[in-house]
Amino acid sequence: MQTDPFGKNSLIQRIFHIQEFGVFLILLALCVLLAIFRTDSFLSVENLSYVARAFSFIAIMAFGECMVIITAGIDLSIGSVFGLSAVCAALTMKFLTQTGFLATDSVLLALLCFLAGMLVGAALGCVNALFITKTKLPPFIATLGMLSIARGLAEAATVGWPIQVTSPIFRYLGQGFIGFVPVSVIIMILLAIATTFFLRKTIVGRYIFAIGSNEEAARLSGINVDRVKFLVYSLSSLFAGIGGMLLVARLGVAQSSAGFGYELDGIAAVVIGGASLMGGEGSILGVVLGAAIMGVIRNGLVLLNVSAYWQKAAIGTVLILAIVLDQLRKGHIGKGK
Repeated sequence: MQTDPFGKNSLIQRIFHIQEFGVFLILLALCVLLAIFRTDSFLSVENLSYVARAFSFIAIMAFGECMVIITAGIDLSIGSVFGLSAVCAALTMKFLTQTGFLATDSVLLALLCFLAGMLVGAALGCVNALFITKTKLPPFIATLGMLSIARGLAEAATVGWPIQVTSPIFRYLGQGFIGFVPVSVIIMILLAIATTFFLRKTIVGRYIFAIGSNEEAARLSGINVDRVKFLVYSLSSLFAGIGGMLLVARLGVAQSSAGFGYELDGIAAVVIGGASLMGGEGSILGVVLGAAIMGVIRNGLVLLNVSAYWQKAAIGTVLILAIVLDQLRKGHIGKGK
C-alpha cells in the first residue's frame, strides 16, 4: 500500500502546518534576497556572526516575554530591566575591584557580577508579579510603571555616566568565540533548549499554556493561577537581565540607556515567531526565528545603506503584519459580532 506524500495526513502536510516552519521560510527568503543583492558582505563569516550575536541578546530577553504572552499577559518593563540589571552588574564589578576585594581577572568577580545582575532582574520581576497577582493591576499598567521605575533607577545609579566593564572574563561572554560561534549564541541555544523543555515537558509549563487558553477554566481545574503568573513574570525579568548583561559584556561598557526601546524588540520577536497576544500559543523556537528575522532585516537595511531611522519603522511594520496575520488565522478579522 502506497502512501501519498502530499496527502492530508502526510509528513509533508504536517510539516507545512507547523507554524515555526512558516517563520523559518520567511527567514530563509530574507537571507536569500540579501545573499543575491549583497553577496560578498552578507554571506561573510564576520557579518553572519555579527548578526547572530546581535539577535542572541534580543532572543534571550524574549524567552521570558514569550512565557508571559502565552499566559495572555504582557511585560513592557523588559527593556528597562535589561538596562538596570546590566548597570547593577557593572557597579558591582566597579565596587569589588576598586575596593581591592577581587582582581579584575578573577573568575569569582565575573560570577558574582553576573549573579548580581540576575538577582536584580528576578527581584524586579517579583515586584511586577506582586502588583499583578495581589493588587490585580492589569499587566500593561504594572509593567509600564516598572518600565519607568527601572529606567529611573538606572539613570540615578550612573548619574548619566558610562561604567566600564573591566573583567576580561565577563567581557568574554559577550565578545568571545568557541570556534567560529559567538559565546552569546551558544548561551542562547542552551537557554532555548532548557526553556523549551520547561514549557513542553513539565507540569508548570502545561499550566502556563492552560492559563493562556482559558484562565477561568484553569483556575476551576485546580491550577494556582497567581503562583504560576508570579513565576512567569519573575522569569521574564530574569531573562531580560541575562540579555542585558551579555550585551554590556559585548560593548564593554554599561549605560543607563542600555535596552532603551528593547521592549518592542522582545514583543516583536515573540509575535513574529508565531505566538498569539490572545494567549495559549507560542514557542521558544519561534522566538529565536523571530529575533533572527529582525536581526536580518536590520542588517539588510544597513548593507543596503538605508537610514537607521527607518529600521524601527521596518520592525514596527513587521510586528503589525505578524499580529494581523495571527488575527486572520484565528478568524477574528472580518467576523461579524
